[in-house]
Amino acid sequence: DACATLWPAVPADGAQAPAGIDAGLLGSVERSDGTRQLTLAGWPVYRYAKDTKPGDAKGEGVGGTWHALAADGGKAADGEETADGEEAADAGKESAPLSAVNDAKLGKLMVDAQGRTLYRFGKDSAWPMKFGCLDACLNTWKPAEPVEAEKAVGIPAGLVGSVERPDGTRQLTIDCWPVYLFTGDTAPGQTNGHGLQGLWFAVDDAGKKIPAAG
Repeated sequence: DACATLWPAVPADGAQAPAGIDAGLLGSVERSDGTRQLTLAGWPVYRYAKDTKPGDAKGEGVGGTWHALAADGGKAADGEETADGEEAADAGKESAPLSAVNDAKLGKLMVDAQGRTLYRFGKDSAWPMKFGCLDACLNTWKPAEPVEAEKAVGIPAGLVGSVERPDGTRQLTIDCWPVYLFTGDTAPGQTNGHGLQGLWFAVDDAGKKIPAAG
């Protein structure tokens, strides 16, 4: 799939520890296709397809979930210092369950803990709250799970809520609008669902729908 193309697994076969890395930290894990993937301190190791020359680290921080590995198997960003001597922001912290990130095309938009874009649907209604995405629609658009408002980052807590769906489950709402994940987004940071059918839109950091691109 697209994720595997963008983030190819590093094969374990023939892997050797380079200088500065304890060979005892290297291991492997069997993937679903039967191949074995290299692990470092128990973490599966991937490459980033957009790193095209030695020293590139373009995948660092992508979607808030991908990080370069340090020699001990931890995140390379952990413990790094900025120019004023302070630790890099958010180093070592878990990804927020709801946050606003900057997209090159759409500007600030809301994502979940895995960096997946959140969308709202034009056939839903905020008040009175009603659902237009039902039955077969839910095969493609998955209701986002509720989060604690105080754990949202870069978003006014007052915008964050939840609503009970017809099947009794609860769904995350932003500014009273139910929000969804798109199954067509296969990697963090993708916005493939934005503008679809003229009804599905990513949500900005103020809780408003982002206009269709182009």
